[in-house]
Amino acid sequence: MAGVVESIREQGEDARQARIVEVLVEAFEDLMRADADAFRRKFRKMAAAPFAFYRGSACLFYADMAHEDDPWSNAETGRVWIQGDLHAENFGSYMDSSGTLVFDVNDFDEAYLGCFTWDLKRLAASVALLAWSKAISDDDIEALIGTYLRAYVKQVREYAERPGDELVRLQLDSTEGVLHNVLLRARLKTRIDLLDELTTVEDYDRRFRHGPGVRVLDQAEREIAIRAFESYLDTIPENKRFGSITYRVKDIVGRTGFGIGSAGLPAYNILVEGRTQALENDVVLSMKQGNVAAPSRIVAEERIRGYFTNEGHRTAVSQRALQAHADPWLGYTEIDGTGFVVSELSPYVDDLDWSELTEPSEMGPVLDYLGRATAKMHCVSDSDSEQTLVDFQSEEAIAAVIGDREDEFVRTLTEFGMAYAEQSRDDHRLFVDAFRGGKIPAVRPAAEG
Repeated sequence: MAGVVESIREQGEDARQARIVEVLVEAFEDLMRADADAFRRKFRKMAAAPFAFYRGSACLFYADMAHEDDPWSNAETGRVWIQGDLHAENFGSYMDSSGTLVFDVNDFDEAYLGCFTWDLKRLAASVALLAWSKAISDDDIEALIGTYLRAYVKQVREYAERPGDELVRLQLDSTEGVLHNVLLRARLKTRIDLLDELTTVEDYDRRFRHGPGVRVLDQAEREIAIRAFESYLDTIPENKRFGSITYRVKDIVGRTGFGIGSAGLPAYNILVEGRTQALENDVVLSMKQGNVAAPSRIVAEERIRGYFTNEGHRTAVSQRALQAHADPWLGYTEIDGTGFVVSELSPYVDDLDWSELTEPSEMGPVLDYLGRATAKMHCVSDSDSEQTLVDFQSEEAIAAVIGDREDEFVRTLTEFGMAYAEQSRDDHRLFVDAFRGGKIPAVRPAAEG
């Protein structure tokens, strides 16, 4: 059993429940006080199942990792770019900046620098939780995690041995099965369908629809948001910029109702002209407040922390460091000293639907792809990535630390994933009891004050 889990269990359930509450409050107290209703919704979603709890509690995972002695971490492998919240549902399709539909990691809100195994461990435990919910046996779960890890190691070694392979992508002509179908579905989507869903045409021009999840701005807030957008334009890399007509703002609204990970974060949708004045080329951008990255809570290095001007900047820099062809709209801005990240709301996003996968024989090939995608993320940056925090080849450092100990590497991370998933099932129960019992003060039901 993994050492960190043994130490957790030695504490007893009362101490663990108090620790869960303490970590959640420490991570989210300001946001909870700003929008308690949003966090009550977030916590009720997390209460639905162990996997949902795990998705929403990356801060707890890293609080535990602070006490984990990792033999695979050294001066280099302990400080590479990581996604920060790598679980089985953070993969899907998108259109990259080269115009290619790819399947890859698609969420970078928690991205930071840390040990490369943190991503692998978090993914391994998520696979164990997901497979457990499908009543898959422990032996099969261990085999599935092993498939993912060995695919990761193989791809890292290929990057280290053949540096020219950075252009390898999971796309329509290099995937089969479930992932290929995800890309095919994404290919059928159109920008006009997204625009019709979010906007309406009035007096020969588009405006946002007003309805659930949309907040109409008063003039003062609108002007603040417009100034923030104008500041964002300076953060787009020079060779990713479109013509000036592209960035003309047509409409802007506030947004609410985000998923588990973004509860309580202020956000705006911005409708811009697009590359021509034709209405079908309009583009919808998201301008969302950046949150404190979960790994940053245990990476207390001023060299890293001081590199970022705000959390929006951190998110944008991290995404370019982790994606080979990042969103050409990606950038950042600031409102009242708080960082916001800006990106396109793309019509071509389609998440991997695990409900379609019920047998280990179906899940194995998918996890092989996910292992390769994780390796690509750790080893390949966007050509416009200007970061200077990692000045070495991460694929060489990771390949070297694993060396000829691949079997040991796979075994230890698989054991961790199995043990931490079991602990997460217990944590879920303790969290539900704490939430129901009013032990998280800022989100007690309104009737209790």
